[in-house]
Amino acid sequence: QVYVVESGGGLVQAGGSLRLSCAASGRTFITHGMGWFRQAPGEQREFVSAINWSSGNTYYADLVKGRFTISKDNVKNMLYLQMDNLKPEDTAVYYCAASLGRRSPKYSASGGPPYDFDYWGQGTQVTVSS
Repeated sequence: QVYVVESGGGLVQAGGSLRLSCAASGRTFITHGMGWFRQAPGEQREFVSAINWSSGNTYYADLVKGRFTISKDNVKNMLYLQMDNLKPEDTAVYYCAASLGRRSPKYSASGGPPYDFDYWGQGTQVTVSS
């Protein structure tokens, strides 16, 4: 079991920045990758970004490419998402997730990794005002 807890959400004006953090605990040595997802009111959850835990390969959805940067700290078992030039349409609950590496095409069409995610956090709210 891997446990993930997000933090860092809040209210920011359009054009501003926020940095989300995700703390992983438990059997973190089995983690193949980690990622960020978001869900806006009335919308389905969508892929945002992911990173391979050992290689550091990154994946981004087109909507955030060039504005968001994913990073990790393997020693501290932390995942980060630096969000710059935020837009009102970035408003959503952001979720952190950990993957055991099970192959899946689920996220490939949206620029995501070739694997599914197994453990999810409770989410952190990001609100961008215009």
